[in-house]
Amino acid sequence: MFRARVVRWLWVGCLGVLSGMGCGYRFTPRSAGLPEGVRSVCAPIFRNDTPEPGLEALFTRVLRLELVRAGVLGAEGACDATIEGVVAGVGSAPTIVTDPVYDGNTRVAEPRLASYRASATVVLRLRKDGGVLSETVVTGNEDFLPGTASVSGDILEAEANRQAALHRLAETLMREGYDRLASDW
Repeated sequence: MFRARVVRWLWVGCLGVLSGMGCGYRFTPRSAGLPEGVRSVCAPIFRNDTPEPGLEALFTRVLRLELVRAGVLGAEGACDATIEGVVAGVGSAPTIVTDPVYDGNTRVAEPRLASYRASATVVLRLRKDGGVLSETVVTGNEDFLPGTASVSGDILEAEANRQAALHRLAETLMREGYDRLASDW
């Protein structure tokens, strides 16, 4: 009985230590951190400074969803503040190329592209009454598979994988960007 009680208290102690290590969870509403009493935010369409069309719509839509999750998206014209965004950079490049396979001195398999990486940079500004309350730059990467493009030449599959990676990246960057804007005061 004494041993069971000790083991139970050890578990409780371990859970207490783990919860105090800053796992990223919050116990307050996300909107509680907005500066200067901002309760509602509008998000006009982003500016796209990249040569890739359509990114402004993707990042704006994802930010608006993040604002809905945080409970701070306001109606047009009835907002306390505005978040302006600029898609400042986007790119993709191969990251992993497999080595050729040899059987003795004979090459039996050619090197193949195994992975690509998409990257993006976005500037976000929280504005109220013409002034900037908070500003941040978020940058990130997301890996994606080339599909069978390296084998069959199907570039559409590789592009679909790239677009899916950009969408995942937009979700990550807009979540991080909103959190930074809300707590950067």
